[in-house]
Amino acid sequence: MSDVPPSSIIGVGHRARTTLPPRRQTVDVDALDALDALQRDPYPRYAQARRSDGLTNVPELDAWLVARYADVQEVLNRPSDFSSANALRPDITPCPAALAEMGKGISGGSVVLTTDGERHRRYRDPHTRGLSPARVITMIPFITERVTALIDGFAPDGEVELMSSYAERLPGEVIGRLLGLDPDDVPAAVHASRRAEQLLFRPLDPDDQVAAARDSVALQHLMDDYARRHREDPRSDLCTDMIRALCPWPDEPTAEQRGELVSTLVNVLLAGHLTTTALIGTALLHLLRHRDQWELLCERPELIPGAVEEAARFDAPIQGFRRVTTRDAILAGTRLPAGTDVFVAFGSANRDKALCDRPDTFDITRPSVRHLAFGHGVHSCPGSRLARAQVRITLEKLTRRLPGLRLAPERDITMRPTLIHRSPEELPLVW
Repeated sequence: MSDVPPSSIIGVGHRARTTLPPRRQTVDVDALDALDALQRDPYPRYAQARRSDGLTNVPELDAWLVARYADVQEVLNRPSDFSSANALRPDITPCPAALAEMGKGISGGSVVLTTDGERHRRYRDPHTRGLSPARVITMIPFITERVTALIDGFAPDGEVELMSSYAERLPGEVIGRLLGLDPDDVPAAVHASRRAEQLLFRPLDPDDQVAAARDSVALQHLMDDYARRHREDPRSDLCTDMIRALCPWPDEPTAEQRGELVSTLVNVLLAGHLTTTALIGTALLHLLRHRDQWELLCERPELIPGAVEEAARFDAPIQGFRRVTTRDAILAGTRLPAGTDVFVAFGSANRDKALCDRPDTFDITRPSVRHLAFGHGVHSCPGSRLARAQVRITLEKLTRRLPGLRLAPERDITMRPTLIHRSPEELPLVW
């Protein structure tokens, strides 16, 4: 099973020629500690990189850091020079036993995040149609219903750990409904998708790696089962949309199409809830850390849409993605040979003085700016409207229902060690 790359677990399969192996084949404790520290608080390194001439090489990322707003935009506007093939390059290679478990899955296809050109357009089109403004509007009653029910569940208690009780639940239920999943299947599917992310980007002991790989493979089989059933009984959901785009009727899907579809469905599930979970967590964290901003929001609910944008700008849920040069290139005066990895830091670009005044200040009254929290160009996030809607409705309900909401006293907030789906590990609140 050694020919099965770990990246196939979240959709980049071994049949895709763009798949790149992780760089860390062995665990270097000191290197992992350094990476952990950078991921928990990348902003000092970002600021230093923005002040430096050219690009900054960051050993922890094994990549050149693209930190300034203009430079990030340039990379995103040059997809033929800066390929997305390495966007989901794993940080760590799972152990042989975990790789063997992964070999039992049904992956093998590329996904929208890791492709370029015509192949990317083929994957992106059904995402764009399936997450259209009209589709998002139809989801608003369900989102509102679930927000209300989840808040009702903890409001009488006077305290809550928001990440596990709310932020990790609402987006999973929403993307599950959009995909057409049975509600009973959603918790396990959400859990497995988070385990897939952990397996590739966090150091786990061998037994936990094997368990995470089994969870991930079970998710692939679950998505394969939904794809089969929705081929037999088409419906108005994202699963059927993806079938129509990637392996349309009447012919039965080939093995390659089957892997491609499963990879896409797993990726939609993962991206569809983890990004929103992260943004809910960071939005509430910064609003409550800046008490004047929370109280202002309670007094002036018309500021909520702007508060959502400021939360995304100030602490982007996806801090950035990798890109790899397809040919020799020059960026910010730095020469980059073909095959060079860069990390395109949306989170840093959003703190650039070239974008806005006082970029390190959290200000929900800030005039609208073109932040890059949801990407830019051909790889901009097709689910951004859905994410914004969930955070907006969350803030509408919480400011009305629990205006006295506060961070729990004497409880430190620790950020998850990741530059993908950055959020608090726990967010204990009281009122």
